[in-house]
Amino acid sequence: MASLPLTGADAQLLAVVVAIRAARSGAGNLTGADLRSLRLTDPAGALTAVEALGWQAQGDLLGGDPDTPVPITVPALIGETDRKLPFGKLMRSRVSGWTTRTLAVKPVKKATPAARLAALFLASHSSPNGYGTLPAALPGHCRAALPELRSKGFLSELEDEQYLLTEAVRHLSGMGPRPHAKAAVDLLRWQAWKERASAALRRHVEAVEHCSLCALPTERVARAFMGEPSAVRFSKKVHSAYGVWKDTQPDRGPRAAQFAAAFRAEHGHGPSMKQLCEGLGWQEQPRDLRHFIVLRLIANEWLTNTAPVPWTLRPGRAARIGPPAAVPAAGSAAQR
Repeated sequence: MASLPLTGADAQLLAVVVAIRAARSGAGNLTGADLRSLRLTDPAGALTAVEALGWQAQGDLLGGDPDTPVPITVPALIGETDRKLPFGKLMRSRVSGWTTRTLAVKPVKKATPAARLAALFLASHSSPNGYGTLPAALPGHCRAALPELRSKGFLSELEDEQYLLTEAVRHLSGMGPRPHAKAAVDLLRWQAWKERASAALRRHVEAVEHCSLCALPTERVARAFMGEPSAVRFSKKVHSAYGVWKDTQPDRGPRAAQFAAAFRAEHGHGPSMKQLCEGLGWQEQPRDLRHFIVLRLIANEWLTNTAPVPWTLRPGRAARIGPPAAVPAAGSAAQR
């Protein structure tokens, strides 16, 4: 779908459904009721857009009987050889059913077409444990709708290019378990990276990797340590938002230092930026603002870290920390 000359989310979402139904014979049936269930903003415009590709509906989907199937021919899918969507009969039925279930799941059932199309992209590109990387072909309007998926409960995490489906929709993950050979190669790369690391760094890595309190997936830990750090630029909007936010948090420095000390004492390693913000109740702030907050705490020496090594936050020079026993526990159920 992403390779087709379609620009709107309505037309793209309609194209996905039609192409899957037409995968085997080159023609797929759609009813007026099916079209309404897609909740398109402009159904007539979407039909016009796909018909401009040469996809012809053999009937009236807008004004006809809503329960009468109308065949839609997709010329590029006609033919027995070199089929672009080489589905078997059972596979076509399964993919079509998966698409219907994903679009009907509660968090996105009444979302915008762009958000529902984004949900299809993210579900299909996620692994069985719900983790995924934003696909390069994700349309711009779908990327803009990602906060909507986060707020509606389809995503539980959205950091940089990585995301995590919520537990309620994780059964829709489209990527099957990776082949053992590929998993073994990934494991070998991770092991080789750790062997090249210094003894101190390796001890820190293993403290994070084997932390029973964090219980992080190995692939997430490996990605954080092996990934290349990227330069971050903050807009004037983030600077302004920080000025407003800090006035509501006069004790942000001491609290952050105390939390980092307690977290390190309990876990054996420092918190990530995300864990720090969640522990202090700042997780509702936008991601860019959270990042800027932590960098300001480091600049003001309430915190320090060993950048770019992750999970190394700890109290800085400005901190005046009492005995760990006097610090509120970082591992309470609410903070976890």
